[in-house]
Amino acid sequence: GWVRSVRSQKEVLFLHINDGSSLENLQVVADPSLENRDLTFGSAVEVQGKLVKSPHRMQNMEVKAETIRVVGPCDTWSFPLKTKERHPLEYVRQFPHLRCRNNTLGSLLRIRSEATAAIHSFFQDNGYVHIHTPIITSNDCEGAGELFQIEVSCARESAEKTHFFNVPAFLTVSGQLHLEVMAGAFTHVFTFGPTFRAENSQSRRHLAEFYMVEAELSFTESLQDIMQVMEDLFKTATNTVLSKCPRDVELFHKYIAPAQKVINTFFFFPSHRISYNEAVEILKQASQTFTFKPEWGCDLQTEHEKYLVKHCGEIPVFVINYPYNLKPFYMRDNEDGPQHTVAAVDLLVPGIGELYGGSLREERLPFLESRLQRLGLTDAYQWYLDLRKFGSVPHGGFGMGFERYLQCILGVDNIRDVIPFPRFSHSCLL
Repeated sequence: GWVRSVRSQKEVLFLHINDGSSLENLQVVADPSLENRDLTFGSAVEVQGKLVKSPHRMQNMEVKAETIRVVGPCDTWSFPLKTKERHPLEYVRQFPHLRCRNNTLGSLLRIRSEATAAIHSFFQDNGYVHIHTPIITSNDCEGAGELFQIEVSCARESAEKTHFFNVPAFLTVSGQLHLEVMAGAFTHVFTFGPTFRAENSQSRRHLAEFYMVEAELSFTESLQDIMQVMEDLFKTATNTVLSKCPRDVELFHKYIAPAQKVINTFFFFPSHRISYNEAVEILKQASQTFTFKPEWGCDLQTEHEKYLVKHCGEIPVFVINYPYNLKPFYMRDNEDGPQHTVAAVDLLVPGIGELYGGSLREERLPFLESRLQRLGLTDAYQWYLDLRKFGSVPHGGFGMGFERYLQCILGVDNIRDVIPFPRFSHSCLL
């Protein structure tokens, strides 16, 4: 493991070492003759000895060392992490190659690992098939145009420059459309992988590369079915993280977000449900002045989302039935009026805003053909129309930003502190 502290006394030498498997260190008790100048904070060591019951209250067991070998010394003067210092997250962010050795990031990465496993277990226990959706795609699922285009770096500049794939290719912004393909053969599918947005944002809630959990359910005609899976996924994953990483979660709630009632707010999930129409009316009647004036037909901004959560009592809020012209072509037409809406849902949570987004998909061929024709997308999405021609069923799905989920349960303010190697505009370290 790695040395977290060294304390040399006249008759005994104490070391605390850590191998990354837990927040807790292992105490090593040794004869002072085993000390050497390379035995410092941050150094990698190999200890041989006997594991015995400790007489101290702070730990159950300790090692009585017989040999201590320094595998890799550490220059404590130039090492940017210092012993007994609680470094701010902004400080350790400067050292992406070293910050995993910090207690906070170590806890975060263990939690992230357990949460990942819990999400996979939830879907597998509920009969979902895991699909590896492609990272390289020719589709723009969101229709937002914030795509990273792929080009061959050594391509010769010429007027006859051709695409490697014969068509423009991009890094995926969502695996949803590929999941819809699979939902024509499997009733429940999910994917969990990296997604990319070329959004020129320096905000605390956006990354250029992040992880998405996405699911698609066939034979469902109800938004409530989609919302129930969202809720069950949140509860199950969070319960697993709490039971398997109690000390790591405690570190965040004690030192990173002490003022926030993080888990208690969510665990029993007393969610509230409002329509988009109701949300706009709540915002219009608010005494708060917003940077973006709330108007029907406009997207909800982060400031609006956070106000709605506060208005509803700092609990998760489902917002349903968004304007038809505000959402992508694949969302199911509610055929209502005069304010035309689609069967879409967002889940807003305290401190974050939007955590989940989902919808019923438009399975009716005439509706889909009409909308794609108006958008001039018929040729590009002929394959999508084929899905409706051959054994189509009512279906729906959702996506959850994994980093936002971690922010939510841990109370971390900046999304860059819940991912090992954050990528955002003007920054790609390592």
